[in-house]
Amino acid sequence: MEITGRITKDATVHKVANDKQVVNFSIAINDSYKPKGSSEYKEIVTYIDCSYWLNAKSAQWLKKGALVQLFGRIGLSVYASSDGRALGTLTFHINNLKILVFAKKVQDAENTQSSTTQQKTMEDPDDLPF
Repeated sequence: MEITGRITKDATVHKVANDKQVVNFSIAINDSYKPKGSSEYKEIVTYIDCSYWLNAKSAQWLKKGALVQLFGRIGLSVYASSDGRALGTLTFHINNLKILVFAKKVQDAENTQSSTTQQKTMEDPDDLPF
């Protein structure tokens, strides 16, 4: 199975038994559809927890905002809450991943934002066409 989405927060690495490491992160998949009889599109976002066992060093590149293409399978965990309700979570177990767009560095984002602000303040209000 293949899914593509944006990482919602920086990946974390957790050590488990036998000195194995797992990289955990979550992605958001945006979609839209037009309900029958409506003229407006409805936007929906699906969040999926992901686990990657093959290369813990990849966590350094899996930052919030990165666009990733993931290949793997879906796993289901079912459990009972403290009040007895049945709950479940979906996890995407990754076999292979591709980073399509790297996350912007914080410094780059701040520089872009400050340059945009400077451009706005440098405009002459007397130069407006109306």
